[in-house]
Amino acid sequence: MQNLPRFKSPAFLKEHIFHTMAFYHPRCIDKRGGFFHYFKDDGTPFDTERRHLVNSTRFIYNYAMAHLHFRAPTYLDAVKHGLAFLQEAHRDPTTGHYAWMLRCMNGDGTRRIEVQDNRQFAYGLAFVMLACAHALKVGVSEAHVCLEDAWEQLEARFWDARHGLYADEADASGRWLPYRGQNANMHVFEALLAAAEATGDKRYLDRAEALAHRVAVQLADRTGGMIWERYHEDWTPDWDDHRQDPGDIFHPWGYSFGHQAEWAKLLLMLDRQRPLPWLLPRAQALFDASVPRAWDESCQGLVNRMAPDGSICDDDKSFWVQSESMAAAALLGQRTGLEHYWRWYNRLWSYCWDYLIDHEHGAWYHTLTRDNRKLSNEKSESGQLDYHTLGTVYEALKALSS
Repeated sequence: MQNLPRFKSPAFLKEHIFHTMAFYHPRCIDKRGGFFHYFKDDGTPFDTERRHLVNSTRFIYNYAMAHLHFRAPTYLDAVKHGLAFLQEAHRDPTTGHYAWMLRCMNGDGTRRIEVQDNRQFAYGLAFVMLACAHALKVGVSEAHVCLEDAWEQLEARFWDARHGLYADEADASGRWLPYRGQNANMHVFEALLAAAEATGDKRYLDRAEALAHRVAVQLADRTGGMIWERYHEDWTPDWDDHRQDPGDIFHPWGYSFGHQAEWAKLLLMLDRQRPLPWLLPRAQALFDASVPRAWDESCQGLVNRMAPDGSICDDDKSFWVQSESMAAAALLGQRTGLEHYWRWYNRLWSYCWDYLIDHEHGAWYHTLTRDNRKLSNEKSESGQLDYHTLGTVYEALKALSS
């Protein structure tokens, strides 16, 4: 029998953080500003020009969390480095809008930055909030202005008070595009929790509580207890949009097993700050309805998504689906005391240890086929950056220390 690590050991978890961070640090840092986002499995950058807003912000999160736990000055320097690029390059000083995609071209002693995609998403502002909240947690005081700015933009440009949810995308005139999705709202919720922790401001928790109940209770109750991804403008489920093109990374079609588990984790994170009687039962219901159903008995691991009729519509194995489910299992194990959830935690860690973690170079592979073969040698084809996996380890450490 293979000797596996003790996945509940804090020493193991901290070592895994170091091993993952070592893949990115310091090779990800562009000394001229910002971070490189796209790497081969061995750490070789394959695109040094593109800078995606979500990746720029997730790097700030990664470094801030690492500094919170290990107090390494170089990690704090990276937080400041990333925040400066976010404000000076991504943010338009005239409109306050954050560019979705930049291209940074470095010549001999020159640097030119051009906006490649200026679409405006609530999802992007959610990650700006998340990054600024974590920068504030590690003592970067100027992040408070950035945090407030992102919050005010979300409220002014995306909050739909009529439906109690955020719209997804606005055009140049500020008009909302028709698509509505739970994913943007989930990450706004995540950012609100971080903002509340960083500032102590009750308004963030008030909005987080309302948002969580709207999505994880009211919307889920309309779709059989699980959270659907795609909606019409009136927030009725859109069962057909993208049915023939289900792989949209930010707007997937189907029931995402990873998002059910991610919501379960986030509900219990809210429970830490504001205990409410419905949070734990709903977190358990989401986990119990999704993770056992997603588990592949033949090849192990969790598949990605399920169609409305219960059939599996995406049987690939994505790194983030496994890691978010592990985090939810740890928090549920700690909160309920039930060994059942710790068994899931260990089972998922064992699968990831065998297939998804790169023991040679560090970090996690992005996506595997159902039979656990890599799809490419690009570790961060879409800029995964291990924000999910590192977040899982930090949440497991919290659960194990409680």
